[in-house]
Amino acid sequence: MIKERDGFSSKFGIIAAAAGSAIGLGNIWKFPYITGENGGGAFLLVYLICIVLIGLPILISEMLIGRRSNKNAVDSFSQISGLKGWKIPGALAMGTSFFILAFYGVVAGWTLNYVKLSLTNSFSGKSVETIDSLFNSFITNPVEPIIFQSIFMVITGAVVLLGVHNGIEKASKILMPFLLIIILILNVRAVTLDGASEGLKFLFKPDFSRLTRDGVLEALGHAFFTLSLGMGIMLTYGSYIKKDVNLGTTAVQVAIADTVIALLAGVAIFPAVFAFNIEPASGPGLVFITLPNIFNQMAGGFFFQLLFFILLAIAALTSTVSLLEVTVAYVSEDSKLDRKKSTIIVVLALIIIGTVFSLSMSPNSIFSSISIKNMNLFDFVDYFTANWMLPIVALSVSIFVGWVMKKSDVKDEISSSGVYASKYSKVFMIMIKFISPILIAIVFLNKVFGI
Repeated sequence: MIKERDGFSSKFGIIAAAAGSAIGLGNIWKFPYITGENGGGAFLLVYLICIVLIGLPILISEMLIGRRSNKNAVDSFSQISGLKGWKIPGALAMGTSFFILAFYGVVAGWTLNYVKLSLTNSFSGKSVETIDSLFNSFITNPVEPIIFQSIFMVITGAVVLLGVHNGIEKASKILMPFLLIIILILNVRAVTLDGASEGLKFLFKPDFSRLTRDGVLEALGHAFFTLSLGMGIMLTYGSYIKKDVNLGTTAVQVAIADTVIALLAGVAIFPAVFAFNIEPASGPGLVFITLPNIFNQMAGGFFFQLLFFILLAIAALTSTVSLLEVTVAYVSEDSKLDRKKSTIIVVLALIIIGTVFSLSMSPNSIFSSISIKNMNLFDFVDYFTANWMLPIVALSVSIFVGWVMKKSDVKDEISSSGVYASKYSKVFMIMIKFISPILIAIVFLNKVFGI
């Protein structure tokens, strides 16, 4: 008996779920600090160009493959091509999402701890050094991070267990507007701080003298990492999209939503950074160490700090849900297990592996002695998935759509079987055949071999 596939019921549901996946810690945590490190507005301009050149073509391609195959990420390529060898990039995509979620779930757990600390006003009166010490003692603790990671994974599993329509879509429709409301409240507070204008100038006024070659490559890489590309997510979500939905328009709307949230996160952070004379290139510690200190000095800081870390937790949840769905879709569709059992098994596996990654940062753990390329397990998996697996999968997607799929099939999906005009199809094919793979290869060679 063939299992009936679940799917999205509305256009808003598709955009909320796909944008929710794309809008994660990368937008609110990573984007502001890499913008700070690379000269603000100049980096932003290059990043937006890269979204158009590399992000959108791959995003449309992944959705296109998913919808055409009507299969999970592992089976999608081989279903269209009829070639078993094309299961390899599909399996790589699923493996990438699984291992990213294993360590991403650990960081997501940190956000829950920071919500708790904000609720109890634990940062009040603390110096930057003390907050730094609190953060480091927490992430190296052998028990606490695992508890929070497990709680977060159970919440993620509960959403996915309910299915695409009743779980992922409904949760996204609630969480995404809530996320937007919170970030807008934080924006209002940030821009009303004394000295906020300097932060806005830094973010939006290009200073190309501060933009380096590495900054350009960082923008290029972040352009497709931020859209959840190369992880099998948009392949899987694409398979849930109805045939009458305009893929091009949907992809553009998802990219716009993702970029807008990233910009709003910058607006929430940089005015405060400049108002309190903090170095804008503070690195990853900007969110977990620097910002709590800023909130301490701000009128109404308790309220805004709590809102910010709730925002961070919601952004993490919308991403973990999509990452989990990739593996659950494969397990439930290619085995005799139903969605409930598949979800429970995958979540338990992720908690166990995530526990190992978390313990690799604990000095007294047996896992802390394991080092690969002078990195602990947590950092190495982050490095390997971002710099090896994601580009390889994204490159496979561009080659598959540009050179393996029939042109008539590509055009049929882009036009929704002739329902929509596909005037951009020629430009899209040029970009997916030549421009996107070349740019992905440049990022890959630079990140891995330093070329």
